[in-house]
Amino acid sequence: MARVSREHLDARRRQILDGATACFARRGFHGTSMQHILAETGLSAGAVYRYFRGKDEMIAAILAEVVGTVGAAFAEVAQEEHPPEPGEVVAGVFLRTRHLLASRGIPLTLVVEAWSEAARTPLLRDMLTERVTEVIGAWERIIDRYRAAGRLPADVRSDRVARAMIGCAHGLLLQGALLGPPIDDPEEGAAVLREGIAALVAMTPAPTPTPTPAPAEGVTGDGES
Repeated sequence: MARVSREHLDARRRQILDGATACFARRGFHGTSMQHILAETGLSAGAVYRYFRGKDEMIAAILAEVVGTVGAAFAEVAQEEHPPEPGEVVAGVFLRTRHLLASRGIPLTLVVEAWSEAARTPLLRDMLTERVTEVIGAWERIIDRYRAAGRLPADVRSDRVARAMIGCAHGLLLQGALLGPPIDDPEEGAAVLREGIAALVAMTPAPTPTPTPAPAEGVTGDGES
């Protein structure tokens, strides 16, 4: 029997994931059956089950690719000695992620549905926990670069800042899925992150309140003694 090449295996796996994504996008995760996926891909059950044991593994693979791309993008920035401004970093990775979603035919609603499913499915939750932890680690290295440059106080916790930055992008994805235009436009979302984070970073300290002098002894609040 001829040996199947890695290229063939990868192409077949891609074919299955693309077919499953198309079905999930049209019908939702729970509305899609394995029969729908078989019909979409034109493959036999045996061919599909060789790669994935069920829908959970398919959605896990789809999410892993998306979150893995995010992690790789942040990891690239973390290698730079002088990373760009935080808003530029988040906006750039957000835009890269949106382009990946578009190229794979993954709507924002499917991303939200997959995250919701992860709360109930250990396979998805474990995979997301691992990948998001990698993203947080990359962001922590970026924050360490800022600190080394004297741009952050020494006592700021890198993990907390990392989660806040990642949360901004997650929030924009959720808003885009639920609210639609204009926030679902990739360029608009990137602009929101870039300008919004830049504005917060540039905030000046709040002025110190001027203490109100106490009334003189024997003088009431209405000016009568």
